[in-house]
Amino acid sequence: MSTSDSYIIHDASPESSNDQDEVDSLPSSIDSSDLDSEEESDAQREWEASLQQLELVLTMVIVPYAGKYLGRKFAYWSWAKYMKWMYPVEVRFTNETAFKAAGAVEAAATL
Repeated sequence: MSTSDSYIIHDASPESSNDQDEVDSLPSSIDSSDLDSEEESDAQREWEASLQQLELVLTMVIVPYAGKYLGRKFAYWSWAKYMKWMYPVEVRFTNETAFKAAGAVEAAATL
């Protein structure tokens, strides 16, 4: 047998099985439900982050200022009621808006 008369035939099965393994590892189809769930989870995370930021603003800024303002307002009101009960004197505010503004400024200044 001469070298020109011999033919080498390679078995195609190893290549085809290798190609088949690559095809098997790929997803068969892209599910739209997977994409929707990812978008929903991103939206849910953003919503929770927004709620957390809102909660921080409420607890760190708004509640202390409002509490201080309302607490001082209640203190002035209760002190006026006590003084009126203890000493029958009439307490009048000549300028109601100035009184409220002074309470708000005092609450903001001492924070």
